[in-house]
Amino acid sequence: MTKVRIEVGNAGYLRAASCFIRMEVFVRERALAMTDEFDQNDTPDTVYSVLFLENLPVATARFLLDEEGTARIGRVATQKDYRGRQLGRQAVTALETFAKEKQTKQVLIHAELTAAAFYEQLGYVRMGERYEEDGVPCITLVKKCR
Repeated sequence: MTKVRIEVGNAGYLRAASCFIRMEVFVRERALAMTDEFDQNDTPDTVYSVLFLENLPVATARFLLDEEGTARIGRVATQKDYRGRQLGRQAVTALETFAKEKQTKQVLIHAELTAAAFYEQLGYVRMGERYEEDGVPCITLVKKCR
């Protein structure tokens, strides 16, 4: 049986693992520009969730505190060979738990339109109109923290 663990924090190895997954998924697989994918929000203080199978990082998400009481989860990615196993869901859920511990009121996600249904299954609700982010059609979704 494969050992699965999820870690949340801002340790350097978590940032490196998250960047590795995002490089594979967004830059290599989806051909997004590195300058768009890795932005000013990837700092030594940024919190990431990373799901490991054994010691291999396979899914990730990034946590940002936008304003008092509001968190933003983004850069959710699962390596291609590991999709369909609920790993992205676990990466998001771990950051929702972190948000609750930080006493945030709500979590926002700027989702690609193609991923909106995934977040709706997690209890997020669409808010506002669609827009483009880095040339990709997106929608903002929100979920209240309880």
